[in-house]
Amino acid sequence: MDEATGSPESDQNPDLDQDTGEDPKVAQNGHTEPHSGTDADADDAQTDSDTFSREYVEKLRRESAKYRDRASDRDALAERLHRALVEADGRLADAADLPYDEKHLDDGEALSEAITALLEDKPHYGARRLPSTDVGQGRNESGSTSITWADVLKQG
Repeated sequence: MDEATGSPESDQNPDLDQDTGEDPKVAQNGHTEPHSGTDADADDAQTDSDTFSREYVEKLRRESAKYRDRASDRDALAERLHRALVEADGRLADAADLPYDEKHLDDGEALSEAITALLEDKPHYGARRLPSTDVGQGRNESGSTSITWADVLKQG
């Protein structure tokens, strides 16, 4: 009997045996008896078809690891290519100043715009160019190292 309501437990749970008030699925040792019927057979068949052999799973894992290694190598190569493209542009002193962006690999215009925007924002990142003309210091083309006032006046 259920103490709270005063009614027998079998009224509340239809799975209980009417005579004993016990669950017929539970054996005397407290373990549940195997479920019989078509539902259990269908579940077992579905479970069997969803499992794979150990060799097959290990093969899939090796293949997946191979693709992960390839992907990591691809990422490293893409970053090297990006750096080479920035260096080839020549407007930046250090190619690492422009962060990697995959769009820059496919679109040269996007790369050029990104470099221009970076140089507008941080002009000190620009490449320093050596003067292309003679600035009048050091050795000159004639090979003499001493410069006289006459030489300076002749050069203009």
